[in-house]
Amino acid sequence: MSRGVEVFEPSEPPLVRMYTCGPTVYNFAHIGNLRAYVFEDLLRRHLEYRGFDVLHVMNLTDVDDKTIRASRESGVALGDYTKQYKDAFFEDVATLDLLPAHHYPSATEHIADMIALIERLFEKEMAYQSEDKSVYFSIQKYPEYGKLAHLDLEGLQPGARVDQDEYEKEHVGDFALWKAWGPDDGDVGWDSPWGRGRPGWHIECSAMAMHFLTESFDIHCGGVDNIFPHHEDEIAQSEGATGKPFAKYWLHNAHLIVDGKKMAKSAGNFFTLRDILDRGYWGREVRFALLQSAHYRQSLNFTFEGLDAARASLGRIDEFVGRLRGILGEDSGDPPEWAAAQLVHFGEALDDDLNISNAMAALFDLIRAGNKRMDEGGLDAAGAAGVLGVLARMDKVLALIDSKTEEPDSEILALAEKRAAARAARDWPAADRYRDELAEKGWTVQDTPSGPKLKRL
Repeated sequence: MSRGVEVFEPSEPPLVRMYTCGPTVYNFAHIGNLRAYVFEDLLRRHLEYRGFDVLHVMNLTDVDDKTIRASRESGVALGDYTKQYKDAFFEDVATLDLLPAHHYPSATEHIADMIALIERLFEKEMAYQSEDKSVYFSIQKYPEYGKLAHLDLEGLQPGARVDQDEYEKEHVGDFALWKAWGPDDGDVGWDSPWGRGRPGWHIECSAMAMHFLTESFDIHCGGVDNIFPHHEDEIAQSEGATGKPFAKYWLHNAHLIVDGKKMAKSAGNFFTLRDILDRGYWGREVRFALLQSAHYRQSLNFTFEGLDAARASLGRIDEFVGRLRGILGEDSGDPPEWAAAQLVHFGEALDDDLNISNAMAALFDLIRAGNKRMDEGGLDAAGAAGVLGVLARMDKVLALIDSKTEEPDSEILALAEKRAAARAARDWPAADRYRDELAEKGWTVQDTPSGPKLKRL
């Protein structure tokens, strides 16, 4: 809200109450959505790394303009329609190794909370029912309206109303808290003191956040597109009802673009996680690319070349871990001084508004220094154990290290040998074909100075 860096001081340390805007489950989440979820995962993991206990709530929007329209167009009941995309979202959470939120409330499960919150706004004379039977929030009754988005409301027309869930700044006006039932809603609707209808999008998050996190909590996250109208409206209706600050800190990630252009289906550059996995990439590579390609407040340019670079970087990490495990014995030891120093740099970087570039630099400086010492024979088993301990602590935040230890079976070994023979014969098409077969079976081959090595994808 201040547009500046603030010292983080939760209201009841070590507890941190955090709300993050989850998916609107009318379709599969796209990579722009996933960028937000990966950023929020980094934030939560770093807070926990620093000793905080995070209570994380992420909502699922399963009733709004989009979900109703999509379910009616498909001829499927709203609950059945949204369930398939809720399930798909949780698959994405697992694929990207995101820490699950402690609560995933669905809007349709908290209608009573929303009605109760609207009733409080009527009591404060901040809500009114219009001639169209819908209920609106009067922004004239909340003088601080616009403080998050930094809006200039000087030219606002009193009494102007906006009934759709999402709109542009130019359409600012009283927003819908409860939408009167209309024919386009079909069988979607709930009874209320103001007649049959459904909640507006904005009241959903306020009610669910307060249900699980109390009326005033620590952190609220989302994408920059949520700042207005969604988060601005959340603040107005929540603080209008309670008289308390809604969220203490606001963090928003910037947009994701693809190949330098705005992502759009019409441009052919619109991708879901499934689209990317179908091209032979893996969740770990997507996580790496979304995590480290740009600071969360900077626009992220997603490219498949970037995914290839992520694959190469993860290969460096895996090779380093493999070398350390190769000299590891039963001994355990404290990390060498040079490794401990990089752990300090890593933590300090993320303390600074999640400076992921400097944090990743600390990781790869550790790898560079460790490889040099192993090349020189200067790292014993206890030292290797200490370095692995440093890596494990970093990975509590990054979630990038491959934990799979599966050994290749005879079929995989035979394919790898055929690929090696094709490369030796300079038969590159055949080598590529064997590589693709290995990838389909979940394996890749890394060509190292000591020869090809199989790795589980």
